[in-house]
Amino acid sequence: MSSKVLHDKDIREPLFEWLELTYGKVRILEEKRIGKARADVVMITPELLYGIEIKSDADTYARLDRQVKNYNWYYDRNIVAVGSSHAAHIEEHVPAWWGIITVEETADGKVDFYFLRKPDVNPRVKEKRKITLLWRTELNHLLEVNKLPKYREKSKAFVQERLLEKVPPEKLWLQAYDELFERDYTTIAQEIEEYREKRKKHA
Repeated sequence: MSSKVLHDKDIREPLFEWLELTYGKVRILEEKRIGKARADVVMITPELLYGIEIKSDADTYARLDRQVKNYNWYYDRNIVAVGSSHAAHIEEHVPAWWGIITVEETADGKVDFYFLRKPDVNPRVKEKRKITLLWRTELNHLLEVNKLPKYREKSKAFVQERLLEKVPPEKLWLQAYDELFERDYTTIAQEIEEYREKRKKHA
């Protein structure tokens, strides 16, 4: 086996392909801001939201404690994908419910992945944090499908609170994940502008 040091750029695309093969229907979002940290990868499935941190052979554990804390607030399941140089010690650095994927280069120069540990239920996820991942336009659509008032004059935080109060969590989160599946980054600027214009008209 090659002793090549694997960097983040060597891991990302093959990892995304492997996750799709492993989990089936998924949507991958990259570099998502969460609290005071940044999630490398957010993976949406129809029923769960996963936070995935990549620690390549070239990375250190310097920021991992803070990253773990922030990931735990936002995602139903969390996973760390590590280069082979970290495989022996990563369990000491993440909670027991975190999944661990090890990354190795094969003899033919490709990248191979396997679960050292499957992710379990995250007991620290906070619904008030998780719902902040949704855009205002997505929150508005959730109000509509649940036949709730539009709250045009209210803040985004107010709408988040109302959805959490009025919609049962087993229903709300399936709807929210569907919104994330359908998210279109090419139209968000237009949607935000249309929303602002509607607010002006109803001011």
